[in-house]
Amino acid sequence: MSRRWSAAAATIGAAALAAVMISSPAPAHTKPDWLDHLKDATRAYQTVKVAKADGYGKFKDADGIACIDMPGEGGMGVHFVNGDLVGDGEVLADHPESLVYQPTDAGMKLVALEYIVFKKAWRAEHPTGRPELYGQKFEAVGADNRYGIPPFYELHVWAWKKNPSGMFDDWNPRVTCP
Repeated sequence: MSRRWSAAAATIGAAALAAVMISSPAPAHTKPDWLDHLKDATRAYQTVKVAKADGYGKFKDADGIACIDMPGEGGMGVHFVNGDLVGDGEVLADHPESLVYQPTDAGMKLVALEYIVFKKAWRAEHPTGRPELYGQKFEAVGADNRYGIPPFYELHVWAWKKNPSGMFDDWNPRVTCP
């Protein structure tokens, strides 16, 4: 092969590679820009002791169950909720209303964050629409919920444990309750 042909082939190959790189979407494993900031803001809550000192308390459903799971779907874990934040009608990215821990042999491990706001408190400030964060609309949960609390909006963010069902899915098949 001549040098001229080799140079032309290299140029065409480089151009083709550049076109593929430009037109190809980002890999699915690319993390969102906001995730590092969120993890920095919640890193101190790796231990339940710090969460409790900041006003988070263990939350149980109406049947007294603390570790929440759904057979066939996965688990959420144990919620530690800050009641003052839930009732304030605001959603602050750096201050989730709930910290979700997975029980392990080594103790409780922070796996997710949950943003929660009572519907009545939200409506007082925002007459229409649902809360939205990180490009996700919150899920509406009615009065007949398993927790026995008034209607609310919620959004899970699996910031600390990968969720194959999606970062914002309620249930993580990798989380189990004892």
